[in-house]
Amino acid sequence: MAYLPLLRPFGPTNATSDPTVQASPQNPPHASPSSDASYRWQFFRAGGVDQVIIRSGQDIAHLPELDQKLWVALACPTRGIEFDSRTLDLIDTDHDGRIRPPELLAACAWACSLLADPEELARPGDALPLSALAAGSAEADALRAQAQRILALADRPEADAITLAEVLGRSGQLGAQRFNGDGVVSPEAAQDDALAAQTLRWIMQTQGSAPAVDDQPDGVNRKLAEAFFADVAKLRAWHAAALQATAGLPLGEGTLAATQAVNRVAAKVEDFFARSRLAAYDLKAAAALNPTQESYAALAAGHDLALSSDAIAALPIAPVSAVGPHGVLPLAEGVNPAWADALAALRARAVAPLLGAGVDTLTEAQWQQVKAAVAPCQQWLASKPATPLDPIEGEPLFDAVLRGDAEPRVLALIDQDEAEKAHNDATLALEKLLRFKRDLMELLNNFVSFSAFYQRRGAIFQAGTLYLDARSCDLTVQVADAGAHAKLAGLAKTYLAYCDCTRRGDKGAPQKMTVVAAITAGDVDYLFTGRNGVFYDRQGRDWDATITKIIENPTSIAQAFFSPYKKFLRMIEEQVAKRAAASDSRVEKSLGAQAGTLAAVPLTGSAAAAAAAAKPAPGDTGMRRTDVGTVAAIGVALGSISAVLVGIFGKFIELGPWIPLALIGIMLAISGPSVLIAWLKLRQRSLGPLLDASGWAINGRMRINTRLGGSLSQTAHVPPNARRMLDDPFAEPRGRLWLGLAAVAALAAAGFAAWRTMGF
Repeated sequence: MAYLPLLRPFGPTNATSDPTVQASPQNPPHASPSSDASYRWQFFRAGGVDQVIIRSGQDIAHLPELDQKLWVALACPTRGIEFDSRTLDLIDTDHDGRIRPPELLAACAWACSLLADPEELARPGDALPLSALAAGSAEADALRAQAQRILALADRPEADAITLAEVLGRSGQLGAQRFNGDGVVSPEAAQDDALAAQTLRWIMQTQGSAPAVDDQPDGVNRKLAEAFFADVAKLRAWHAAALQATAGLPLGEGTLAATQAVNRVAAKVEDFFARSRLAAYDLKAAAALNPTQESYAALAAGHDLALSSDAIAALPIAPVSAVGPHGVLPLAEGVNPAWADALAALRARAVAPLLGAGVDTLTEAQWQQVKAAVAPCQQWLASKPATPLDPIEGEPLFDAVLRGDAEPRVLALIDQDEAEKAHNDATLALEKLLRFKRDLMELLNNFVSFSAFYQRRGAIFQAGTLYLDARSCDLTVQVADAGAHAKLAGLAKTYLAYCDCTRRGDKGAPQKMTVVAAITAGDVDYLFTGRNGVFYDRQGRDWDATITKIIENPTSIAQAFFSPYKKFLRMIEEQVAKRAAASDSRVEKSLGAQAGTLAAVPLTGSAAAAAAAAKPAPGDTGMRRTDVGTVAAIGVALGSISAVLVGIFGKFIELGPWIPLALIGIMLAISGPSVLIAWLKLRQRSLGPLLDASGWAINGRMRINTRLGGSLSQTAHVPPNARRMLDDPFAEPRGRLWLGLAAVAALAAAGFAAWRTMGF
């Protein structure tokens, strides 16, 4: 879009600086009268506000000395504006989505501290000469070394400047490298070390994962690894205590396996011996203590059986015998198949070592003997520390983790990644400095002052240009919620049109946004909800725009002057249309009633003869003769109207030389209130509420006067050097035009003659 300069080009400055002035609690940087006097600022007047000129590095370096009451804005959002969002995110240190003066001042101070001359910030661009970095600063030296390293990796070791693209390219390479300095190691980074890779997966499974930079996979940082190995250390200490707890037991090192086998079947074995005792007490109870035929039928009905199913495992571990020896648990034959493996493990690991290899049944006394043998180990198992490692304790390679083989390997990987962190931080700082060099001056001229807007260079809050109703509107602001925005934006005293904008994205996905356009010039007679236009954003992309909401306010004095007459004509048209519609409806209703009456009367005798006589003759149009009373009524009405007009004209003629003043008075009476209201509102027309409603904090009244408004909304004009073909084949007949002009001329002549007749 083309922006017309409204201000003179900024001239040279003879500003000087005084480095001896320091900020203190008594002399704060945001409001310091003594500091204001130490540096000579330049201001320009725009929007009814004195705004500071920021165009040099010294202006940026001394910005903390400028009283914040002189800033145009005190906050702005990081989204919804036409500015590099990455730069705004780097300035937004508290990550709340808003930029405020302390954050902006900190960014300026940081950039100035790293440059040998702050004037480098006044030369926007994507390249930074290495010689521009400050000498003697540890941070600046680190950035210079990192820049040289990046240039060397890019096969440009002799280059004396580095570009933002080269830094971003290096950042992308770091993200794709095995060790990128983010302190997060993924299992893939372990490569051929299977134990380290599996341990990293276990850490992510039990402790969670840490996000990596860019699009790299999540992994493990030092905090997660240390938490995992702390749990491993607890288990290692617990296992070490087992050697002492089982040293004097009969099974020695096999005590733990025997105890685990006992614990696995303990509940079911105790249940069997309890049932057996009850059956020995009363033989009639044996049948009830075993599963019934009905329960087996229900178990088998409707689905395939599986030995591992919960329904089978819930059955007794062995049947309770009603005859023969009671309380003898078989360990091999005649047991619940769901528990056969567990009983086999009990026999092999506990019963055989303690009672003998040939024992294939177990009495209750023998069971108690086995339990007593493993009781000390059971106490040790009960003291096992609670850790999230239970699901992986039986996994292969976990014994190596317990021995301590995995910990140094995993921590060594993290150490290698963290060794790259210094390079990563330096690369990020280089990107930040290059972005500040490119964007900081532009941001200041859209925050501390609005020179970018008032010079019509395109402010960061301007979303694009709306073409609608033969005009272009440059003051368009993106909004998130039109309803909430309108509540505050209405205080801007500006004619606002909210538009929903839609388009198809590059991949065909629908895109939508809402903008509000300020109509600051031209008439608004044909602006209404539902009107369509085209919106061009700052990237040149076109959107379909539809008006969804309008806030009405005057656009100019001329528009306000003619507004009452246009409203009066619209009211006449509406009333005439209503009367015509009502009359047409009455006529149709009357004709319908008469037609129904005539159709219902039978044509016999004299009625038939009358109907034949009433039949129109050939050539007759069938129109009814005009009633004499109607003619008389029309004549009386016209006479009354003529009398009124003659009376008004006579009184008007009596004014004599005051006739021109009377005409002026009539126009003032009609248009005066509208013009007065428009003049008051146009004086109050402001940019502040429009931006405040979008999340800004505007510090003063930023007026939109008539001249600025005329440049923000431009109506269509034929180019002055264009050739116009004035022959319109569809133009209205000229007879009507000449008739109208003749009527106006006749009235003017009559008025002049009357004026002369009175002797003036």
